[in-house]
Amino acid sequence: MITPNYLELTVRDLDETKVFYGRALGFDFTDYGPDYAAVEGGPVEIGMAPSADAVAPLPVFEADDLDVALEAVVAAGGRVVREPFAYPGGRRFHFLDPSDNEIAVYEPS
Repeated sequence: MITPNYLELTVRDLDETKVFYGRALGFDFTDYGPDYAAVEGGPVEIGMAPSADAVAPLPVFEADDLDVALEAVVAAGGRVVREPFAYPGGRRFHFLDPSDNEIAVYEPS
């Protein structure tokens, strides 16, 4: 079986994005030079690199409490583009980070 283990995002401003994810999702980063940072140690590791054109897949993060996650994302400046909704796997919402990457957060049923 193949399972996800890494995801790379392009971001317009690496420092701003690191601050956002630190505040919104509690991420800690390892810097690999001035143009790359990674979140390591989880089942899926994430790398971020600056680019003028931020285009990325939709990463989905699991939360224990969707409402608490939503509050943290909004408080950190995330822009909700899809309000919480139910689907067969649980509930989730989508937001845009400072580089307009669309991210989903879900709480399993």
